[in-house]
Amino acid sequence: MTGSEVSPAFRLAYVPGVMPGKWVRIWNERLPGVPLTLTQVPAATAQGLLTGGDADAGLVRLPVDRTVLSAIPLYTEQTVVVVPRDHVVTAVDAVSPGDLADEIVLHPLDDVLGWENPPGRPALERPATTADAVELVAAGIGVLVVPLSLARLYHRKDLTHRPLEGAVESSVALAWPEAATTDRVEDFIGIVRGRTVNSSRGRRQQPDGDKRERADRTGVRRQQPAGGSSGRGRRGAAGGAAKKPRRGRPRRGS
Repeated sequence: MTGSEVSPAFRLAYVPGVMPGKWVRIWNERLPGVPLTLTQVPAATAQGLLTGGDADAGLVRLPVDRTVLSAIPLYTEQTVVVVPRDHVVTAVDAVSPGDLADEIVLHPLDDVLGWENPPGRPALERPATTADAVELVAAGIGVLVVPLSLARLYHRKDLTHRPLEGAVESSVALAWPEAATTDRVEDFIGIVRGRTVNSSRGRRQQPDGDKRERADRTGVRRQQPAGGSSGRGRRGAAGGAAKKPRRGRPRRGS
């Protein structure tokens, strides 16, 4: 590949609330010749994007269909309840689902927690999106239970949140089509797992010439050829210095 050629882009999808910026920066440092394109997609459509071949990998919310996708769990988020700043919940550091029994708890259609029985009392209608539910919380219609990252994503100055202990949690994973585990996917797996650039997987082998050059720079002395001169004079077979012939005036005969 010449200097003017650019490899095909690595296509990464991610769901709202997930912040891939750190991993993208590392990718750009390690693979400057391979562009990384980002596409934010709703959590409910992320799996279809991957199986349809429209993305090489995705930062998604579990669960996913493990019969067609490989997935590496990355972290589990804290669940919080979003309330107005003057709500009674703000008087405590954390709440439990039972504390919300008398509250209207909004349950948006794009909910990512997968509640079987959401806490509190249901609203007359389910909001279409989490963003819509946040607006209803601000209007005093009810409260909202979401992963912490979504509370931060839709933050408003008139709202706050508190941890909801003992609640359903959401886990984030790196997923990709099992039949398409490419070298680029392996590169990104290494980045999210914290592997160094010289780790055994995906490490570029150093040419022998570069190894010899580095050895010379670090002061490794090459062996002298057999019988060669060290530049400090010759030595005899016994290891001592060879004697020079004596010089002087000739002796007189008798």
